Amino acid sequence: MVASLAIIFTLSTLVLAIVLSLLQVFDFITLGVIVVAFNIVQWLISPYIIDALYRVKEIPKNEYPKLHETVQNLSEKSRIKTPKLMLAQIPIPNAFAYGSPLAGSRIAVTNGLLKTLDDGEVEAVVGHELGHLKHRDVQIMMFVSLLPALFYYLGYSLMMSSYYGGKREGNNSGAIGMALLAFSMFLSSVCVTFLSRVREYYADRHSAAVVENGSQKLSTGLAKIVNATKNMRRFRGNGTQNLNAFKALFIADPDKADLDAAAISTVTATNNQRLVQEILSRELTTADRIAEIFSTHPNIIKRLQALQELS
Repeated sequence: MVASLAIIFTLSTLVLAIVLSLLQVFDFITLGVIVVAFNIVQWLISPYIIDALYRVKEIPKNEYPKLHETVQNLSEKSRIKTPKLMLAQIPIPNAFAYGSPLAGSRIAVTNGLLKTLDDGEVEAVVGHELGHLKHRDVQIMMFVSLLPALFYYLGYSLMMSSYYGGKREGNNSGAIGMALLAFSMFLSSVCVTFLSRVREYYADRHSAAVVENGSQKLSTGLAKIVNATKNMRRFRGNGTQNLNAFKALFIADPDKADLDAAAISTVTATNNQRLVQEILSRELTTADRIAEIFSTHPNIIKRLQALQELS
């Protein structure tokens, strides 16, 4: 689930910090405690918010028995507690892992994923999501999301010190504070998305380690997800607009499907392995590299290249 929750936590925490500081109701220490507590509460209740947004329901044991068995077997290989298996009523093929101490660990697959991918590819996707749980990515990104608020505190304190006393001495701490405030917004985006991309690579590597021939299965699965997501963008206005809110939960960013699909726009292969090879034959452009800086997921070509190295 990586950066999606972190981005939500970042923006909401930063807004709360700005509002409370402008009201000047609390001192900075009290304000910091409130912001941290607010962030933790968001993390604890986020699974219930996700379930409501995506119409996620737990899959009973008697439904999709093979998928239940896959999750259990890969959880044992990953040496983690078997998470709850959930189904999201979303036509776009994707999957995500999430959870909290209150809700427990969960893995959700979408209707579209089960219809688009074969059993081996679904297994590799599950292995990827288990990697996020194994590496505690949700907790890591929760702490990262506090960084923008920290920079805001520093910038705001410099501005206040300039306003109340610095002007008489002619220093420029106010300008520094404003610059730091602006920089914090940029940093929050770049830092969170960079760490998110790194965690995606780690989760891919985990899938390759616990799934037999996992790198090849995940490679074909990702290529098919990108293609299918691009072709299904017409569904965006029919109940899937909420995808933007938690898009980095997914194994692939649905909003980045057009960019990724542009990299494979000339691919005509129908065979899965040939599809992957044709994608790998394309070269990254400068525009691709720049766009990736602000993306929560790695470029599809770079991601497949990393998976091929694992195989």
